[in-house]
Amino acid sequence: MTIARREFLALAAASGVTATVAAQAPPAPPASKMYGLIGKMTAVAGKRDELLAILLESTKAMPGCLSYLLATDPADADGLWITEVWTDAASHKASLTLPAVQAAIAKGRPLIASFSNRVETVPVGGVGLARP
Repeated sequence: MTIARREFLALAAASGVTATVAAQAPPAPPASKMYGLIGKMTAVAGKRDELLAILLESTKAMPGCLSYLLATDPADADGLWITEVWTDAASHKASLTLPAVQAAIAKGRPLIASFSNRVETVPVGGVGLARP
């Protein structure tokens, strides 16, 4: 059986469109919703690096934590941005009871001037973030 050139091109184009649409389709929703937090913490003037060191040290072993990113704010010499992704909200809540986290809170509290821009999110995926 011979396929005319026009039919071949139509079939090839259709299969390419189908592959493109499939590649752009949104991922299936995760079985359970991940939990995310994004917020800004402002250190006492001149204490940002000291606070940053405490936060970095206390985040080594937190069950359920998929991502905990600390970033300095180039527009605010005392500002830190914290972006967290957890398997679920319960894991985040449980992390606040961990001895290392409790010690970091006690040690860091005097270095914190304020919190702002706190936003809860529902992460769905992305580069560097594997679904649980």
